[in-house]
Amino acid sequence: MDNWDEIRTAYQVARLGTVSGAAEALGVHHATVIRHIDALEKRLGARLFQRHARGYTPTEAGRDLLSVAQTTDEQFGQLASRIKGQGETVAGELVVTTLPGLSDLITPVLARFQRHWPEVVVRLLTDTRIYRLDYGEAHVAIRAGSVPQEPDNVVQPLILRRAALYAAQSYAEAYGLPETDEDLRHHRFVAYDTASPRAPFDRWLRQTVPADRLTYLAIEPAAMTAAVVAGAGLGFLAEHEARARPDLIQVMPPRADWDSALWIVTHVDLHRTRKVQAFLAELKEAAKAWSETGGA
Repeated sequence: MDNWDEIRTAYQVARLGTVSGAAEALGVHHATVIRHIDALEKRLGARLFQRHARGYTPTEAGRDLLSVAQTTDEQFGQLASRIKGQGETVAGELVVTTLPGLSDLITPVLARFQRHWPEVVVRLLTDTRIYRLDYGEAHVAIRAGSVPQEPDNVVQPLILRRAALYAAQSYAEAYGLPETDEDLRHHRFVAYDTASPRAPFDRWLRQTVPADRLTYLAIEPAAMTAAVVAGAGLGFLAEHEARARPDLIQVMPPRADWDSALWIVTHVDLHRTRKVQAFLAELKEAAKAWSETGGA
């Protein structure tokens, strides 16, 4: 059966016994109720009700329909209760998406969140593609760059991710270090392997040094970091990442035009659920610590 509205109408007529009662319960005009009943009887090829002065009485076929429709209606009610309950509990699956280079920031937050809410199963999706929150692909997205513009999303600022230029000690011993922007064109650099750089520092780099100075290209942030640590060239790292590597030398401190804004994005339908709000509270608390230690 492909028309639930007609079945629901017939169910209400059978339950209440009158067209007017069904119309009031459904919030429709009584003519709509009569039209639905007539259409359903025509489609089934059977009379569902005996019409009389006091109202409508189900026939044997009508009683069969009433039984099926009542079960279906109850199942829908149970489903609605379960879905509503899921929105009020901190349990089940929490799907978070972010860029690969941010997983080292987000993973400790997720682990801490699970310690507080052990019934949550975490899925962390790290990818450069933008997951569709309106399609239910994730509960929370942490994005970098310009303000996300998709309709029906709630967007909140998280923090500025600060980047600086670093070199390994082995690179400094082999090639020396630049002292001015002009010196940069004489050095080797690790950069993203892309024709359309998205990171502000990567765009700045390509505008500042000749293309032949980009001598080590990689796609994954982890691969770029490994190349800088190995002395393949100068490269940009987030401050929080470089702090964990005392063997690196900060060649140039962070600049405002190298900063990348991080945004929390949630869909309006899920934003106020208890599970999402609990995670956002954990994430924002972590972001305060990032700020106190010099930014992400």
